[in-house]
Amino acid sequence: MVVKRFSLHWEVGPATAADLTPVEFVPAQVPGAVQLDWARAHGIPFPEFAGNSAGYRWMEDSFWLYRARLSLLTLGQDEQAFFVCGGVDYRFQVRLSGRIVFDYEGMFAPIEIPLCLEFAPESILEILVFPAPKSHHNGDNSLQANRSTKPAVSYGWDFHPRLIPLGIWENAAVEVRPAAHLCAVETSYLLDNALENAELAVDIQLNLPAVSTIRWQILDPGGAVVLEQTAKPDSTRLRLSSRLENPRLWWPNGQGDQPLYTSRTELVGRAGEILDGREQRLGFRRIRLVRNVPDWDPTQDDFPRGPLIVPIVFEVNGRQIFAKGSNWVSPDIFPGRIDGETYRPLLQMAREANLNILRCWGGAIVQKEAFFDQCDELGLMVWQEFPLSCNYYEGEDYLKVLDQESRAIILRLRGHPSLALWCGGNELFNVWSGGGMSEQDLAIRLLNRNTLEMDPTRPFLNTAPLYGMGHGFYVFCLPDGTELYQYLPQRRFAAYSEFGVSGPSPVNILEKIIPAEERFPPRRSPAWIARHAFGAWDGSPGSWLEYDFLVRFFGAFSNLEEVVEAGQFIQAEGLRFFFEESRRQKPYCSLALNWCLNEPWPTAANSSIIAWPAQPKPALDKVRLGCRPVLASARPARLRWKPGQIFTADLFILNDSPQALSAGAVEAILVLDGREVRLMTWDYPAAAENINITGPQLRFELPQLKSQRFELVLHSPGKPELDSTYSFLMA
Repeated sequence: MVVKRFSLHWEVGPATAADLTPVEFVPAQVPGAVQLDWARAHGIPFPEFAGNSAGYRWMEDSFWLYRARLSLLTLGQDEQAFFVCGGVDYRFQVRLSGRIVFDYEGMFAPIEIPLCLEFAPESILEILVFPAPKSHHNGDNSLQANRSTKPAVSYGWDFHPRLIPLGIWENAAVEVRPAAHLCAVETSYLLDNALENAELAVDIQLNLPAVSTIRWQILDPGGAVVLEQTAKPDSTRLRLSSRLENPRLWWPNGQGDQPLYTSRTELVGRAGEILDGREQRLGFRRIRLVRNVPDWDPTQDDFPRGPLIVPIVFEVNGRQIFAKGSNWVSPDIFPGRIDGETYRPLLQMAREANLNILRCWGGAIVQKEAFFDQCDELGLMVWQEFPLSCNYYEGEDYLKVLDQESRAIILRLRGHPSLALWCGGNELFNVWSGGGMSEQDLAIRLLNRNTLEMDPTRPFLNTAPLYGMGHGFYVFCLPDGTELYQYLPQRRFAAYSEFGVSGPSPVNILEKIIPAEERFPPRRSPAWIARHAFGAWDGSPGSWLEYDFLVRFFGAFSNLEEVVEAGQFIQAEGLRFFFEESRRQKPYCSLALNWCLNEPWPTAANSSIIAWPAQPKPALDKVRLGCRPVLASARPARLRWKPGQIFTADLFILNDSPQALSAGAVEAILVLDGREVRLMTWDYPAAAENINITGPQLRFELPQLKSQRFELVLHSPGKPELDSTYSFLMA
């Protein structure tokens, strides 16, 4: 027989104490969340487009009891039954016929519980979920999460409401297995220094030894078997090894293909039947973090000192690449609603935008398996943070939970070729993070130890930002009015792990979340505030809509459509400039990640470039243009100009591709009130792969214009893929 899987019919209800039975049970969807089940049963609007998330507040402080009747098939003497679950959020107990059989704190470790035969098929399986963990009750804020591995974002953030999900958030079922079955299988490899041969090994754990044959195969990306071994295990643990010559290498998006091999392990019975089997996809690659250029302070040559920046250049298969990407936040406030179809359009848009890396932010959940599977396929490297963010994490009990949770995370993810980097968490060494942690804090030392022990070939960073990294800014103008175009070229960072420009959501979304009487003009009304348009971030009182700033830049607006168009224009042009400018700063700079790609619920304004659930803002296309492997690029002195000012822009050819660039020309043209003014033709030289070319500066005195906007066009004859167009405002 093969493994059979049976779903369960769950119901759930709230209780005021662990030992009390709920007065009312409602049908439960698994995976899901208790809040969704209760709201569905009682006609409470879901919070994304209707209702108020504050109406869910009481649910985070309740106990919730799931229960299901075990309608098992009659088990034969060669069968065993197990309850399996990918994860429960957050602190919970599993009970079988009233007896506690599992007690756990944490949401990222899978569960596997044998269902002993002495329990009748009609036994009741219960999961008691405890109230959301809180280290204190002095106000509702994310500091309550500093002694748990519960994602801090659920406690309230500048783009996320306070809504703390609870419940079974991963798949749960009963598995019936043959008496002899596979317990665990993992394939690993090491590439030699020349990247020409892979030493492969598969570690197999069985429940019974010597009753069947193990067959291990490696299939190439086309499905052909390229390696095969069989063995008769004489114990419950077995390791097989082999060598694969000249495997095709996995590359990030824009650097090459993403060939995926398959490791197939099968348990074969005496008659040749397949009793059990596991498959794992493999992508052969080597990723390191290296230094970009010497970073010693030249003013301190007379006294020894350490480096100023952490190694932050991604070296993939021996090639240093510029990491262009985005920060990823959970795509739903309820992790239980997320599945492969949630991820697919978002990740596809990231690839099409020429991104090659996503930073999975430490304030959110560790994403589900489908996320990493799709990143493997699309060539999107993953910077994975552990679930720590903007807090001072401490406590003996917390460290025990962090140890078991981090080990479960590492074990689950380490086989994915897309996983490029482990990171301790978000903004842990900053003063606003509860006083600031450091490398000496036990939580950081624990994570460093666990990643080294369990995944020694993958890099680890303590936190982000780290030494030499830039983190922010998040609005187009600094508080003193300085434009992004002016202040960013003066910066010198080895990496930008976060940066952003806020922009409003599309009008169709605003019409769903802002009542008609509040829509125009935007103001500090309840709906605009609840959806993060005003006072969401303490770095700017107008965050995230920045309405007063938009009025200063564009003048008075007549309707909501004009506000949205102006705000989205600023976000799009600003983010494009940021990506291109960070690329201009290489080789010292080697990484740029905007904040952020997506959002967990519909906001009125936000730094995301894709509105919830998967509606792109204009900024996404501008990011795509700014992240093309090769392009003609301009560094203008500002976005907003006045008549009589000398328009200036420095020209560049940006090349992040693995191909050399042949010589060519760039024609620079200003389009003023529909009239073309040719400024110059720049004949640029040939250049090696991954090398930028610096060109001349454009200068032109701007006349009085009828239009509020004008354009700069860069055209490369015979190479249209390099062409670029930039838009500007006229005051």
